[in-house]
Amino acid sequence: MKAARINRLFGMSGNCFDVAIDHGMFNEKSFLGGIENMAAAVEVVAKAAPDAIQLPPGTAPLLQARPGKDRPALVLRTDVANVYGTPLPKLLFSEVIDQPVEQAVRLDAACVVVNLLSLPDQPEVYRQCVRNINGLKHLCDLASMPLMVEPLVMQDNARGGYMVDGDLDKIVPLVRQAVELGADIIKADPCTDVSQYHRVIEIAQGVPVLVRGGGKVSDEEILTRTSELMVQGARGIVYGRNVIHHQKPAEMTRALMAIVHDGTSVADALALVA
Repeated sequence: MKAARINRLFGMSGNCFDVAIDHGMFNEKSFLGGIENMAAAVEVVAKAAPDAIQLPPGTAPLLQARPGKDRPALVLRTDVANVYGTPLPKLLFSEVIDQPVEQAVRLDAACVVVNLLSLPDQPEVYRQCVRNINGLKHLCDLASMPLMVEPLVMQDNARGGYMVDGDLDKIVPLVRQAVELGADIIKADPCTDVSQYHRVIEIAQGVPVLVRGGGKVSDEEILTRTSELMVQGARGIVYGRNVIHHQKPAEMTRALMAIVHDGTSVADALALVA
């Protein structure tokens, strides 16, 4: 049953905080800060007890080998792409790992995640992502495995690489497409004007939306943004660099969990990081 796995992701509040530590999958040196030692990174984050940790197949066993019954749920990254560097390679791709759902079942994952990438003037990568999702959807349904789709609207890589586009008019149709392709959970970017994020929630048609964190920002900015997104109707967050690149990743995890699950004020959450 998909519901059983989804219940492992979402806490008693009905919300979810998923810490993404899958950046090493993408062959980008700049993504490796703070996760050079994956065993240590997983240990620190797991002890802080978020709802889930997002990992690739190669390092997922670091989480699943932890003793006890209270470990965070595993969200398994199932695709690899080469679209994040500057300059872009001549040939771009987004490819799903071999037997993704079988690997997820063997690793006792609660969910799999796959990209829906929209890059300027790169329709072939977008087409590959649609194919990836179509193939995964059927396999996920057969195994009762929840499918998380990550609609990601990116700016021209010439501006610096891996820069998201916060244009709501671009985010909304891509999110809706992810829903129509069969996503059980959406992992989407915040828009430039966070006060308008309710439009993303509405277009998702009841599919829970978890919001990506993006690049590293100040504690106050990320906590304030998270609070505003939750008020707008988000069901949680998927943050990576704002946790793993933080000087106090465990404390930041607890602060974000307090906002996501308890509606804690920004001021009180900041006090948890101090």
